Formats: sequence, structure tokens, C-alpha cells
Amino acid sequence: MAQHTRKGAKEQALTANRLIDGVVVYLTADGKLSESLQDAEVAEGKEAAEALLTRATPFVDANEIIEPYLFAVELEDGRIRAVSVRETIRQAGPTVRLDLGKQAELADVHG
Repeated sequence: MAQHTRKGAKEQALTANRLIDGVVVYLTADGKLSESLQDAEVAEGKEAAEALLTRATPFVDANEIIEPYLFAVELEDGRIRAVSVRETIRQAGPTVRLDLGKQAELADVHG
């Protein structure tokens, strides 16, 4: 399983793509998969991050997700924020049309 984090990242979450539809998902503290980054378990330190990767193995073995990896996050005002632009884009959905995907849903809620 790959890691896309900077060495020394203090806080990390685990993401993958769900095989049935390709949607980005995050591993939660209760061992489930969620489409929301805000539900993700945040691991602090190397051992906790490695444990997250290990907990993703059954989902890979069951062909539910593909290529799980860790990425750096920050906790800001009680919310989880992806550190990299790549992960910010992945959590929002495709960028080719803002009327589709999660951006469209957010526009309806906030617009």
C-alpha cells in the first residue's frame, strides 16, 4: 500500500477509492468507510498511521477498495483539512464540471 505523505507528517488519514463506483472514501475510527473526510480517523504518529494501513487490508482483500494510502491532514477549528492540494481536489470530486459531483451538492447547500 502506498503512502503519499510527507515524512514527518504529524497527523494522517487513510483514503482509497471504492471499487464499485470509484468514489473517494476514508477509513473511520469505527472501522467503516465514509465519503466524508470529516468522518476519517486521524492518526498521530508513525505507529498509529501504520495501524490505519493495516486496518484497510480487509477492505482490499474483499475487493471493496483499491490502493489505500495515508495522506497528511491538519485539525483546524475542529475540522479535518487535507494539507495537499491533491487531496483537497480528491475530496471535492471531479474538477471538469462544477455542476457535477460533490461540488454541485455543496453549491446547493451553501448557495
